[in-house]
Amino acid sequence: MKRKTANRSGPIVVSEAKWLVARKKLLAKEKAFGLLGDDLTETRRALPMVKVEEEYEFDGPRGAVSLDDLFEGRRQLIVYHFMYHYMEPDLDHACKHCSCVMDNIAGSLIHLTARDTSFAAISRAPSAKLEAFKKRMQWTFPWVSSFRNDFNYDYHVTLDPKKGDGTLNYRKVDISGEMPGLSVFYRHNDMILHSYSTYLRGLDIFLPMYHLLDVTPMGRQEESGNSMAAGDASWIRYHDSY
Repeated sequence: MKRKTANRSGPIVVSEAKWLVARKKLLAKEKAFGLLGDDLTETRRALPMVKVEEEYEFDGPRGAVSLDDLFEGRRQLIVYHFMYHYMEPDLDHACKHCSCVMDNIAGSLIHLTARDTSFAAISRAPSAKLEAFKKRMQWTFPWVSSFRNDFNYDYHVTLDPKKGDGTLNYRKVDISGEMPGLSVFYRHNDMILHSYSTYLRGLDIFLPMYHLLDVTPMGRQEESGNSMAAGDASWIRYHDSY
């Protein structure tokens, strides 16, 4: 559903007293939204989990690594499924929108380790290409290649009608290629468990850039659904290209 936006021909200027009345009315909605968010978070944490049966082997800058290795000894692992257009005709580049996602969250990743949580990006492209782009962007998080395994297919971020079930965001789709997403894994005893995955608009909560814009009068300035997933974010560039 398209988000309702204010029809503004210019700012509405009122006295501070009238502004305060409107602000308190909005505050009541913000508090209600916060309580709904808390409830959603608890429901998400209570999801059942699925044991990961496949022993995935990824290519990293120093050789092969397993999914267990990416935990780096911690109990939780967050994986960002980073789109890298490598197999598509006439395309060989990292997705600028995924790059923007990583710019938004890269600075906070060091704090995850204090809560027994690791992070890694995974892409279906050769490791050398990932490392070259990582160096250009000056990122430091682990980024490995799933080019030689079925990880991307199993977690529905590489869609190929000849392989997999054509599911994106938990429904059948008639598209192919690389898609973004985020998955969470948990270690319990000798098991690795898959607890959560989200795609498309579900990635919005990881983008403080957008939420900062949301508190401004002009907002995100994207009318087609107000998200990267809506395809109305052509303004976004690699951070070294502005």
